[in-house]
Amino acid sequence: MENRRQIRVGIDVGGTFTHAVAIDTAAFSLIAQVMVPTTHTAKEGVARGIIDSLHRLVKEGNINPEEIILIAHSTTQATNALLEGDVAPVGIVGMGRGIEKSKARSETNVGDIELAPGRFLKTYHRFIDTSETPEKETILKVIGELECEGAKVFVASEAFSVENPANEDLVVSTCIEHGIMATNTYEISQLYGLRIRTRTAVINASMLPKMMETANMTEQSVREAGIKAPLMIMRSDGGIMDINEMRRRPILTMLSGPAAGVAAALMYARITDGIFIEVGGTSTDISAIKNGKSLVKTATVGGHRLFLRTLDVRTVGIAGGSIPRIRNNKIIDVGPRSAHIANLGYASFTDIPKGAKPVMELIQPLKDDPADYVKISASGKSFTVTPTCASNLLRIIPPTDQAAGNMETIRNSFEVLVGTLGTSPEKVAEQLLNKSFPRAANAVEDLIDEYQLDRNLLTLSGGGGGAMALVPYTAKKMGLPFEIAPNAPVISAIGAALAMVRDMIEKSVVNPTDRDILKIRKEAEEAVMKMGAQAETIEVQVEIDPQKNLIRAVATGSTEFRTRDLSKPALKEDEIEAIVQKSVREEIKDISRLGEVGGLCIYRITTVRKKMMGLFKSDITQYRVIDREGVIRLQISRGDALITDKSRIEGVLRNFIEHHTDYGDAGRSVPGFFILFRGRILDLSGLLSATHIISLANVELSRLTDDEPVAVLVNII
Repeated sequence: MENRRQIRVGIDVGGTFTHAVAIDTAAFSLIAQVMVPTTHTAKEGVARGIIDSLHRLVKEGNINPEEIILIAHSTTQATNALLEGDVAPVGIVGMGRGIEKSKARSETNVGDIELAPGRFLKTYHRFIDTSETPEKETILKVIGELECEGAKVFVASEAFSVENPANEDLVVSTCIEHGIMATNTYEISQLYGLRIRTRTAVINASMLPKMMETANMTEQSVREAGIKAPLMIMRSDGGIMDINEMRRRPILTMLSGPAAGVAAALMYARITDGIFIEVGGTSTDISAIKNGKSLVKTATVGGHRLFLRTLDVRTVGIAGGSIPRIRNNKIIDVGPRSAHIANLGYASFTDIPKGAKPVMELIQPLKDDPADYVKISASGKSFTVTPTCASNLLRIIPPTDQAAGNMETIRNSFEVLVGTLGTSPEKVAEQLLNKSFPRAANAVEDLIDEYQLDRNLLTLSGGGGGAMALVPYTAKKMGLPFEIAPNAPVISAIGAALAMVRDMIEKSVVNPTDRDILKIRKEAEEAVMKMGAQAETIEVQVEIDPQKNLIRAVATGSTEFRTRDLSKPALKEDEIEAIVQKSVREEIKDISRLGEVGGLCIYRITTVRKKMMGLFKSDITQYRVIDREGVIRLQISRGDALITDKSRIEGVLRNFIEHHTDYGDAGRSVPGFFILFRGRILDLSGLLSATHIISLANVELSRLTDDEPVAVLVNII
C-alpha cells in the first residue's frame, strides 16, 4: 500500500500578492509554492485569490487532495473592512434590571464607533428591562424597530451576562430562528466591563455578513476540490482557529496581517528570544518573541480599548523598496513611499542596454507627497534605487539570494546620484542605508524597553522578500546578531501552514483560587480540542493579573500528533555544546551539562558580567535548554535549576519557590518558573503564588509515572 504524504497548506494574503505553500510534515520540507495577485477587487474579494492559489498549488505540487491534512490562511479582510468602513450597521439590544438598569442602558449604548479617520460604524440602540424574562414577541418588536432604523446585524448585551447568559442567548436564538445574524457579548469576552464588552461585540457583529460570505465561498471551493482537511484561519494572536469559530468570532482575525510571519518565526525559524523583522516592499512589521512565545497586547480601535488580544507588531514605513528623498544635495530620508506605490522598478531588477545613460529626476509619487523622491530613467524604463539596491552594491546581499540584482544597473544608477551628492557610489549607498535603518532600529529599541528584553539573549531574525535589504545593516548598527529565516520570501505562508490551533479564555476573578485556575485551564484546553487539536499536543499557559483582577488561559495544540519538530538528525554532544556556547555573549568561565529530561538537554554556564566599563566583574549563572536537533528552547540569563523526579516534585518545587522568593518593600515577589518534562516546557511565569504554581504543576504532571525525570528552572530578574 502506498504511503501518502501528510501535507499542510499555508496561504498568506498580502497586500499585493497571495502566496501559497505546501509542506510535507514528515520532513517539514517545502513541496511547492505559488504566487498570485491578491484579488481585492474581484467579485469574490480575497477569497478568489485564496482559491486560485490553492488550485495552482495542488496542480504544481502534484498533490492528491487526500494527502492534505490541514489548510490555513491568513486574511486581511477584517482589517481592511475596518480601515475602509466596509461593515454592517449594528443594532444593539441592551438589557438590565434592578438598580443596575440605568447604568446598563447607558453602557450598552456605545454610539457610532470610529474605525479609521472619517470612517464610522453606525449603531442603533434599544433597551429591554429583564426584571422578568423577556417574551420573544418583545424581542422581535425591538429587532424590527432597529431594522427600520438601518441595522443589519444585532448584538445582545446584558449586564453581568458573563455570570448568567440566558437572556443574551434568548435574543440571539430568536434572531437566528428568523434568519437574522446576531451575536452576544459573553461569547466574545467573559470579562467584566459592559461598555468595552459591548463595543467589542459590536465590531465583531459588524464583520459577520462579509466574513460569513467569504468563509462559505472558501469552504465550498475547498470541499468541491475533494479536500476534506480542516480549514483554518489565522488569528490576531498568532494561532489558528477553525472556520466555524471564525464564523462566530471574526473579530479574532482583526489586525492579524503579520500573525502568520510571527507564527513562522516560532514554528519554522525556531526563535526563542528575538525580534522578528518581516520586510516587505513598502513596509516592515516588527515583533518580539520571549521564552519562545510571541508578545501580545490589548487591541484598540478608534482610540477605544477592546477585549481583544493581538500581537504587538510595530509597522514602520521602511522596506526593501523604499525610495530615497534628496534635498539640498543630500539624502534627507528614505520612504515611506515605495517603488511599487510610485509605479517604478528597482534598479536591482531592471536591465538597460550597455552604454545607456541613466538620468535622475525628483518626483511626487502621490498627491500631497513632497516632490523630492528619486526617479531614474534609461532607455524608456523608469526605476529607482532602494535599500535592496544599496545592500546589493555594498555586497551585503549574497549573489545566491533572491534579492540579488543586476550589479551593472545598480552601479550605473548610484553613479547618477553621485553627480548630485558629490561622493562615491558606495558612500551614497551607505547614506541611503543610514537613513533607512533608524526606523526599524527605533521600533526594536521600543520593544526592548517596553518588555525589558535582555539584549544578551536577542537575535534579529529577518523574513519577507526584503529581509536582506534591511536586517543585516540594522543588526550591524545595533550591535546585535542576525539571521535570515529559511525560505524568507514565503515565510508568512509557511507560518500559516505550521501555526498551532489556539484559543484564549479570560475571566474577571478577584483572588483566584486553585479551583478557578484549574477550571479556566480546562475550558481553554477543551476549546482547542473542539477545533481539532490532539490532546497529547495541547499546552496551556495560565497568567494572573492581580492589578486587573484578571485570569487568562492560553491553549495551543496541533491537529496531528508530531513525533518530531524538524527533520534534523540528532546532534552529537560536542555539536550541541558548541551551539550553546555560541548563544552566550559574555565571557564564559565554565560550562557543564546539568542533565537531560525527555530529550531536552540542560546546560549551566557561568559567565563573567562586567559593569562600569569593566571596573567591576561578577559571576553569573546562566542556563540553556536545547533539544537534540540543536534548537535552543529556553534561555535564562540569570537563574537556577535542578532535576528531580515526579514523585518528589511537589516538595522540591515548594522549597525551590521559597528559596527564590524575594521579600522586599513591595511585598512578596515570586520569579518566573519553568518545568521540563517529556520534551515539554511548562511556562509558569505568569503565576504569582506558590500554591497556584504547585497546583497547576500537579495537574500538568499527573500523567507521569513517579520515576520520570522532571526539571525545574527559575528565571531571576
